[in-house]
Amino acid sequence: MLPFLFEKLALPVGMIVPIGAVMLAFLLGFGLLEAVGVLMQPVMKPIFKTSGKSAIDAVASFVGSYSVGLLITDRVYQQGAYSAKEAVIIATGFSTVSTAFMVIIAKTLELMSIWGFYFWSCLIITFVVTAITARLPPIKNFSDEKTIPDNDKLNAPRIKVAINTGINTAKNAPPLYKLLWDNFIDGVNMASAIVPSIIAIGLIGLLLEKHTPVFDVLGIVLYPFTLIGGLSEPMMVAKGLSSGLAEMFLPALLLAKADLLTRYVTAVVSVSGIIFFSAMIPCVLATKIPLSVGKMVLIWFIRVALSIVLASWFGHLAMMMGWLA
Repeated sequence: MLPFLFEKLALPVGMIVPIGAVMLAFLLGFGLLEAVGVLMQPVMKPIFKTSGKSAIDAVASFVGSYSVGLLITDRVYQQGAYSAKEAVIIATGFSTVSTAFMVIIAKTLELMSIWGFYFWSCLIITFVVTAITARLPPIKNFSDEKTIPDNDKLNAPRIKVAINTGINTAKNAPPLYKLLWDNFIDGVNMASAIVPSIIAIGLIGLLLEKHTPVFDVLGIVLYPFTLIGGLSEPMMVAKGLSSGLAEMFLPALLLAKADLLTRYVTAVVSVSGIIFFSAMIPCVLATKIPLSVGKMVLIWFIRVALSIVLASWFGHLAMMMGWLA
C-alpha cells in the first residue's frame, strides 16, 4: 500500500503542486480570474451559490488536477474573495479528478466506445449534484461573509466591465518574477503539507477498506440508493461504490466485470463523489479551507447517494434511447 500511495499519488501530487503553483501566476495574477469572474457571475451565483471566479477552479480541476484547483481555491479564499461557504462548495463540488484520469476509469470499465456520452453526462451529473449539495447541510451552514465583495452592480455592459477589470488588475500586478517566486514558495509549502498527509491519511483509509468492515457498513447505508436506481445486485454495487471513499479508483477495479449499466454508474460516481481519503481529503486538510474530516465524509455520502440515483436513472434512459449500448 505504501509504494502505491507514494508512487501513484504522493509523488505526482508533490511534483504537480509546485509546478502548478508557478503556472497559477498567469491565471491569478494578471486579470484573467477577475475578468472571468465578472462574466460568469450570472451563471455561477444562481446555480452553484458561488462567485463567478469559481469557473476557473472548475476548469483547472477538469483540465489539470484537483490539487491545482484546490490551490486556486485556497489562494482566493485567503485573499478574502471567497467566503467559507463558497470555498467549501468549490473544494467539494468542482475539485474532482482530471479528464486524463476519467480516461483511465473509462478504459478500466470498458466504456471507451461511449466516451463522448460518458464524459458529458458525467460533467452534467457532477455539476447538478454540486448545485443540490450547495443547498443542503452541512454546506449551507457555513458563513457566506467575505472581505472582498463580488461586483454585482454594473454600470456598463458586462463584457466591457470584465475587460476593464482584467486590464486594471494586470496594470497593478507586481513584477512577474516576484509572482512566480511567491507562487512557487506557496506551492512547495503546500506540497510539503500534502505529501505526508496523503501517505498517512491515505494509508489509514486503505487499511480500513482492506481489514475492517467499515466500508461494508457504508455499503449497507448506500444500498437503498442502488435499489432505487434499479441496478442489478444492488448490495454488491453499494459495497463496491463505498470503497471510493478510500480511493476513487477502487470501485472501477471492484466492479470492472459488472453489467454495462453498473459499469456506467460506477464510472460516473467515481468522478462525481469527488472526496476520497487517499489524496483529496489530505489536500483539503493542507489548506485553510474550514473543512473537517467528518464533514467531508458526510458531504461524500450525500454526493454519492445523489450521484447513484441520477446516474442510474440517466443510464436507464440512455439504454432506452440507444445511447448506452
